[in-house]
Amino acid sequence: MTDAPPRGFEQRLRDTHARLENDVDLWVATAGTPGGVHLVPLSFLWDGTALLVSTPRASVTSRNLLADPRVRVGLGPTRDVVLVDGTAEPVDITELGADTGDAFAAKTGFDPRRTDEPYQYFRIRPRRVQAWREANELRGRTLMREGRWLDPAGAGD
Repeated sequence: MTDAPPRGFEQRLRDTHARLENDVDLWVATAGTPGGVHLVPLSFLWDGTALLVSTPRASVTSRNLLADPRVRVGLGPTRDVVLVDGTAEPVDITELGADTGDAFAAKTGFDPRRTDEPYQYFRIRPRRVQAWREANELRGRTLMREGRWLDPAGAGD
């Protein structure tokens, strides 16, 4: 626990963007009839508007996202968390584009295009983003709502 005062909206937004741009790994939670509730760590690339992840095509995560595109993503430690609720869109490797595939491989240190096992890419479009460190930051934790970043006047829970 900390006695630090809560961050303002602008600082939380800067910190969240820094985490999206600089972190390499996140937790992906899915639910679907094929595999049930599932949670896995995956590496990602943030392109400024969406998260790109890749997982084996035969995995529970892939099957779940193809059946139900709703997804929850967690970044950071529990005392500096960013939660993203979004929608996952499958992206075929042939439609990915060499530049995007290369950027993903460079950022994550892993190139799914070079494996023997077929991998599926997913572009996760955020619908809601929340960020907080401690209980004193629960108020005002929502930074994005309905796919739009909020401004300080529209910030809220």
